[in-house]
Amino acid sequence: MSESERKPPGVGPVVSSAHLAASGLPELSEVEYALTMANNAFQRWITRCMDAAGAPGMSPLEVLILHLVNHRDRAKTLADIRLVLHIEDAHLVSYAVRKLSERKLVTTARKGKEKSVEITARGAALCTRYAEVREALLVDLARETGFRPEDMSRLAALLRAVSGSYDHAARAATTL
Repeated sequence: MSESERKPPGVGPVVSSAHLAASGLPELSEVEYALTMANNAFQRWITRCMDAAGAPGMSPLEVLILHLVNHRDRAKTLADIRLVLHIEDAHLVSYAVRKLSERKLVTTARKGKEKSVEITARGAALCTRYAEVREALLVDLARETGFRPEDMSRLAALLRAVSGSYDHAARAATTL
């Protein structure tokens, strides 16, 4: 049954801002609302998963940076972190790294003029525990939804493409 067949008559698309849906592409407003819900749910999930893994009180950005620094067991520069996570504000990354360092989950050093960040044994162990909790609570649930892995990959590609459109529009907006 399609989405339109499930909606009662007279019920339009699920959006948070009808005035934005009244545009040349109302489906974009549906995507924006879904992104908002998904982003908030994802941030809530990663912080609660980290709580369950043994590190309560971390911000979503701290969790993301910890996993990125642990990725491939290579030191990352602050510029690397900002680039990969698509963060403009360097202060946000610096503050999160400082908090991770205070928890002894990462160490920092200088790499030329740039600060580099490396995972500690404690940080790597926490990432391993997080992965175990994620596998037990989320991966099995995601499999039960019936979404095929290739559909998830296509969705990820679509979201990356949509993010490129928002970046392009953001650049254009700064010129107005």
